[in-house]
Amino acid sequence: MQLTDLTAGRLLDGYRKGEFSPVEVTEQALERARRIQPEVNAFVRLTEEDALAGARESEARWRRGEPAGLVDGVPVTVKDLLLLRGHPTLRGSRTVPERGSWDEDAPPVARLRAHGAVFLGKTTTPEYGWKGVTDSPLTGITRNPSDPTRTAGGSSGGSAAAVALGAGPLSLGTDGGGSIRIPAAFCGIFGLKPTYGRVPLYPASAFGTLSHTGPMTRDAADAALLLDVIGTPDPRDWSALPPAPGSFTEALREGVRGLRVAYSPTLGGQVAVRPAVAAAVRRAVAALADLGAYVEEADPDFSDPVDAFHTLWFAGAARLTQSFSPRRRRLLDPGLREICAQGARASALDYLAAVDVRVNLGRRMGRFHERYDLLVTPTVPLTAFEAGTEVPRGSAHRRWTGWTPFTYPFNLTQQPAASVPVGVDGEGLPVGMQIVAARHRDDLVLRAAHALYEAGLPLSGTVAPAGD
Repeated sequence: MQLTDLTAGRLLDGYRKGEFSPVEVTEQALERARRIQPEVNAFVRLTEEDALAGARESEARWRRGEPAGLVDGVPVTVKDLLLLRGHPTLRGSRTVPERGSWDEDAPPVARLRAHGAVFLGKTTTPEYGWKGVTDSPLTGITRNPSDPTRTAGGSSGGSAAAVALGAGPLSLGTDGGGSIRIPAAFCGIFGLKPTYGRVPLYPASAFGTLSHTGPMTRDAADAALLLDVIGTPDPRDWSALPPAPGSFTEALREGVRGLRVAYSPTLGGQVAVRPAVAAAVRRAVAALADLGAYVEEADPDFSDPVDAFHTLWFAGAARLTQSFSPRRRRLLDPGLREICAQGARASALDYLAAVDVRVNLGRRMGRFHERYDLLVTPTVPLTAFEAGTEVPRGSAHRRWTGWTPFTYPFNLTQQPAASVPVGVDGEGLPVGMQIVAARHRDDLVLRAAHALYEAGLPLSGTVAPAGD
């Protein structure tokens, strides 16, 4: 049995039954991480010594019958935008010095540590998480598990590749415009952007309240488990929500029967979707109907908010780099340097006008969810394209937002949204379907995704590396 192929839930069951130990699991996960790294470049660094020490401590607790928490002994990876105590957080940038005490955990990392998780390492990100693919001047290109000539997506591409290839079943990603959902779709795993504030964030993102932190996992059950751990307030985040009213894991049992689902294949004709993507999503939508959901084709009432998103996103990038000297600025990814310059030209009135668009969009989606419990769309209109490019070659798009029109609107509205793997295209590349709910209804997103996994529709999300 390959322990690296098991979900977190199955690992915990095995620990309880004494079938295997956290040390065995961690050793296999580290070996898998070392093996995949030369081809896909999922990691900034592995924290092997700490991981094995944590696994031994976990093993002793399980032997005493005293696990520390909900994920004791489960290997976890952390995107290198989030603080992990004792290790540098370089944010994909040559502008961040490795020197420093690095003596603090980000809130979700602290929660995982309290619950006994084993930290395998930090995963790759584009510089400061600025774009929808994962490459940076610091760490190079992160590649797709299904085809290393293709991108893993981004900005949580390292986390997606690590989970897909068995280097830990749980990962923490961040999502400011699709950065959990895009790589989840491209790599064939599950990724959830929770309601803003459900998972506290510290330090605050330069991109403000667009940026969410959430689970990247093999399936929806693991994501619910992870959200039960990390979805609690932290005093360092003034915008964090109070504790959830119940367990997300328990909510999975309720299924989708009776839920009202709006299926929007193209956001009202605004998006051109590849035929293979459209077909896979249609099959998954039909499966939701077979499971008892009331499904009808319906589009949310909004036009593309990309200009407002750009104003907010580019201004955040400009603020992030405002104090950089000319020499330090030259170290940046050229694309990031370009959007920083654009953001610096925006006025306060431009920013407030973008906020007005955001408020109006949120109101429209609030009214939409009076009629529908869930909105379903493709996650992205295409499958993974060439690695090392921000947009597909030959595309008319200038920025990554040109090919991600289904994802960033729901960062503006702060709604929970997930990507579920629902098939592959003719080249064997994964296809993702997005499930969106009203703010604070993360449970509905997880319920629908879990029902699809239980029905056996999505991909497993696991691609064995060469030699297995």
